[in-house]
Amino acid sequence: MPNISLFAQIIQKLDRSIFKKLVKEHQTDKHQKGFDSWSHLISMLFCHLAKSQSLRDISNGLRSATGNLNHLGNVHPPTKSNLGYQNQHRAWELFRDYYYALQKQLGQQAGFKQVKFRIKSKIFLLDATTISLCLSLFDWAKYKTKKGAVKLHTLLDFDGNLPVYVNISDGKTADNKGAYDIPLIPQSVIVADRFYNDFHLLNVWDSNQVFFVIRHKENLKFTVIKENELPENRHQHILKDEIIELTGKTKEKYAKKLRRVAVWDEKNEQVIELITNQMTWSCNTISELYKSRWDIEIFFRDIKQLLHIKSFIGTSSNAVMIQIWTALISILILKYLKAIAKYNWYLSNLVAFLRINLFVKINLQKWLDEPFLKKEKPPNIGIQGVLFDF
Repeated sequence: MPNISLFAQIIQKLDRSIFKKLVKEHQTDKHQKGFDSWSHLISMLFCHLAKSQSLRDISNGLRSATGNLNHLGNVHPPTKSNLGYQNQHRAWELFRDYYYALQKQLGQQAGFKQVKFRIKSKIFLLDATTISLCLSLFDWAKYKTKKGAVKLHTLLDFDGNLPVYVNISDGKTADNKGAYDIPLIPQSVIVADRFYNDFHLLNVWDSNQVFFVIRHKENLKFTVIKENELPENRHQHILKDEIIELTGKTKEKYAKKLRRVAVWDEKNEQVIELITNQMTWSCNTISELYKSRWDIEIFFRDIKQLLHIKSFIGTSSNAVMIQIWTALISILILKYLKAIAKYNWYLSNLVAFLRINLFVKINLQKWLDEPFLKKEKPPNIGIQGVLFDF
């Protein structure tokens, strides 16, 4: 049995040398007041994995586990006031950059790869989610008259369902406006809902050799140039496959031809109309690509339900940004653990079990592979006793 806790073994998976370089780059230890950046990171990871509800919970939780902190890398348990001060003043960009560095390091596991599609293009899912805030406490987070919010504009990698880009804005920013700065990879495909039916944005993507599959709005004005043949005796949910050209003012924003695919959604009993600039893939591939967009909804559900992100332990914009980015680091770690485990974990079960066993001293890999003790078979006694011996 190892002499260090599960939490310590998880922290040892993180590359601290990269973190030190980022600390030096951002100079976040310049006014550390006895609470350095590494201790800050560990405290916030504990906040999410233990789902601590307040600064006091984080401080007391780590201080009570002093004997189990020796292997976390010279971590100093924070006081309530010190953690609150650093959440307000330490540059949140440190944690953002460390997430992207970890994503390159831990996000290369074989368990992250999905082989649902035969296409060679890298698949990205694009969407945004809103996190509500109390406007009287978070007066900087403008959204509605009596309501505040921040919005996470997220580009999700289909392999592993992990963000490769996150833009955090106030709640007023439209979904499509928050997508103009996303990184564009030539020959990749971006799948998104109707809120990204912005033809100026789609023209930017097309000019950078990026494919897109977007659900178009009902009031789209176009003319049909050619109607493609539908597959016989299979894929009966495909209703239309046609080449179109936009008309009116929208043609000024996007002058090229588009492909329009209409699909019957049997579950919701509705027709879903899609547009794409990809002319060679099968209409069923286009349909299945859009269907995979549901993965980003699952990702948003996971970070909101499994981690401490729906309520915040600080009210400044800096504290909110730190809590969101450390939540993303936490979900990355959890998905990495799920990927290296032999046991078929549900992410919700993994979080719940880890929360219970955070400071238990047991081998991490063995615990991931065999979380439950195997039942021993009763001894097989084939000879029965003789009641009477004559």
